[in-house]
Amino acid sequence: MPRRPLRVTGAAPDDPLRAALTALRARLGVPAGFPPEALAEAERAAREPRLPSYDATGIPLFTIDPPGSTDLDQAMHLSRRGTGYRVRYAIADVAAFVTPGGPLDAETHRRVMTLYFPDERVPLHPPALGEAAASLLPDGPRPAALWTIDLDADGRTRAVDVRRALVRSRARLDYASVQRQIEDGRAEKPLALLKTVGVLRARLEAERGGISLGVPEQEIVPRDGGYALAYRAPLPADAWNAQISLLTGMAAADLLLASGTGVLRTLPAAPDGAVGRLRRTARALRIDWPHHVSYAGLIRTLDPHRPQHAAFLLECTTLLRGAGYTVFRDGALPPLTTHSAVAAPYTHCTAPLRRLADRYTTELCLAAAAGQDPPDWVLAALERLPAEMTAGARRAGTVERECVNAVEAAVLADRVGDTFDACVVDLDERRPTTGTVQLTDPAVIGRVDGARLPLGERLRVRLTEADPARATVRFVPA
Repeated sequence: MPRRPLRVTGAAPDDPLRAALTALRARLGVPAGFPPEALAEAERAAREPRLPSYDATGIPLFTIDPPGSTDLDQAMHLSRRGTGYRVRYAIADVAAFVTPGGPLDAETHRRVMTLYFPDERVPLHPPALGEAAASLLPDGPRPAALWTIDLDADGRTRAVDVRRALVRSRARLDYASVQRQIEDGRAEKPLALLKTVGVLRARLEAERGGISLGVPEQEIVPRDGGYALAYRAPLPADAWNAQISLLTGMAAADLLLASGTGVLRTLPAAPDGAVGRLRRTARALRIDWPHHVSYAGLIRTLDPHRPQHAAFLLECTTLLRGAGYTVFRDGALPPLTTHSAVAAPYTHCTAPLRRLADRYTTELCLAAAAGQDPPDWVLAALERLPAEMTAGARRAGTVERECVNAVEAAVLADRVGDTFDACVVDLDERRPTTGTVQLTDPAVIGRVDGARLPLGERLRVRLTEADPARATVRFVPA
């Protein structure tokens, strides 16, 4: 499931926005480093990981990530199998390095997940593991959980297996190079099949009513003494790659449900009020959304290369905020087993370097596939895992929200007193004179204070405050 990516480029270390982000990390109590004992354990584990006996280094795996990435959770290989396809998907085996109950384990439970700021990230694991020994870099063999998923000619899952294996990535690719190779016809067969399988899986997603948000990256660049906001629309290769991860998360969920013990990522259907708010946002951005068209239907018509569509797609991530982690044991399945955006059972298992829960779901899947009981250390942690992940997700959501506010304040900082076209997309139930407006251009959101705020209607507003240091943007009706 997507987050809202933000990136600052070309700004000096003493830049006001960077200073605001540094202050934000301090205010939120974001850890600046790892405890010495956790670092020492990571260094030892990097030298002496627990290696599996099954050797799969002969499979020529490859990774696809943003340029410069070093925390590589997944590597894949695709092949034809009769009239269908075989997907091999290796996931970094974090449990080969982290000892349950040790100082590193304790620190990961404190952090829960990697936090992303526009100017840097705060990792879940020390670099010696997350960006080196445990990462699926193409510089030697690595321990991994190797998924083998067989698909029929339509891309439907027919067989699933997962086991520990020693693997070796052969190529470190990025989305742009993958897109070029596939478009130019230069891609070797395993890479060329990424498009074939990705398109088939996207078609099945549409059939079952699932939604994949092509969330664009927001880039903040210095311009004329201020800042400008630009969008980098995802490439088709991003979506094809995401479908492989989604396929694995769905296969894992089915495996856990069949075993009777596991952790699911669940999301109820979006409430009418949330969809209504998005309709108002669409109106503000002048996006035509006929009443007979569903939310899923609209999403598939949007072009993330268009700034207004990109801004709307970013706002659509708000519908994912009700997602949670649901634990079940001993065959007692929970009332809700599906994720409404996936439109199927789903679990997180493909990003263990960046998300705590994935280490546990991987262990549960390995046990289920082998017909064995899960390890005691996994079962002992299950009860508290949802609360930990909820707290971590709340912290990540706060980081994202505050970063968006700081960035939008920086973009508007030199325009205090200017007027803009906007639409009131939300009202404060406790204070009807306070609401939220979405600007048409630039596509930012801010607080508005006024005696009469016409919900869902357009109005002119005047910017009264834009302070990156306080992460605030405020307007009044013009």
